[in-house]
Amino acid sequence: MKRIRTEDAVGHVLCHDMTQIIPGQFKGPRFRKGHVVRPEDIPVLLSMGKEQLYVWEMTPGTLHENDAAERLCALAINANMDRGEPKEGKIELTAAIDGLFLVDSARLMAVNSQEEVMIATRHGNTPVHKGDKLAGMRVIPLVIAEEKLQKAEEAAGDKPLLALLPYVKKTAAVIATGSEVKKGLIQDSFTPVVKRKLAAYGIETLSVAYPGDAVEDIVSAIAEARKTHADLILCTGGMSVDPDDNTPGAIRRSGADIVTYGAPVLPGAMFLLGYYEDGAAVCGLPGCVMYAGATVFDLVLPRLAAGVRVERRDLIALGEGGLCLSCPECHYPICPFGK
Repeated sequence: MKRIRTEDAVGHVLCHDMTQIIPGQFKGPRFRKGHVVRPEDIPVLLSMGKEQLYVWEMTPGTLHENDAAERLCALAINANMDRGEPKEGKIELTAAIDGLFLVDSARLMAVNSQEEVMIATRHGNTPVHKGDKLAGMRVIPLVIAEEKLQKAEEAAGDKPLLALLPYVKKTAAVIATGSEVKKGLIQDSFTPVVKRKLAAYGIETLSVAYPGDAVEDIVSAIAEARKTHADLILCTGGMSVDPDDNTPGAIRRSGADIVTYGAPVLPGAMFLLGYYEDGAAVCGLPGCVMYAGATVFDLVLPRLAAGVRVERRDLIALGEGGLCLSCPECHYPICPFGK
């Protein structure tokens, strides 16, 4: 830190906030700590009675916090993201589209393990809307050794830490099992819920079938649904271990490669996920999807809509945070479920 004449301060970095007082009009910080003095600032500073200023001495191998934030931003930003300008040493990223937000957690942790740098994000694998805040980054000191930024860059690797994927799966077919629904003994309350959840991601329901409970009939209904070339096949009901619940067996017989039958999520433990050779996904949805505010389906659907192939390890990872607290009034997704 050194003291210099205000007229000589252009390009230098202020060491502290500088308060301006205009009686009856304004009192507050006119220039913030870390501000780089510009030519147009000189008359204002002199009018504030600041004939001399304390500024940082920028030595070779050091970076101002704004320049360092730019370097951190470059490690994180990816397609479909907007960025703000540096403000008090911080840059924020926001969503430019509706989509699925992804974070490379291991590499993010590696970056944040370096001294005097930080990148904070919202949880990965979550749906976001255009304009939502995604991440913020800055360094801790006003001036940082460039060597520390270089270590952060090495930890990040050669691809962005974050991604925002658009929803690319656009069609679905629903197969509502149950003899009581097929015979018209009760109204189908399941399909409207599923269609509403699909529509939230821009997915159109191409067909709805009511095959009853027989394995052969469910298999045939799946085959007919496959002829629509739907991106998603959703079979509702019949997912428990009761002897007359045949949906899991029918999905297996339909030719799907089963990723998992069962997930460490409540509600939704009896969830089934599989894929066909052409990449279409098939889900067996347990009854809780019909009546619970949020279930395993709400956690998996955004990934399926974005074209992300969900593996068994992804579902296993849902165990921590996979317990819905059954609040009297559901506030999902603004809650700990699935996070």
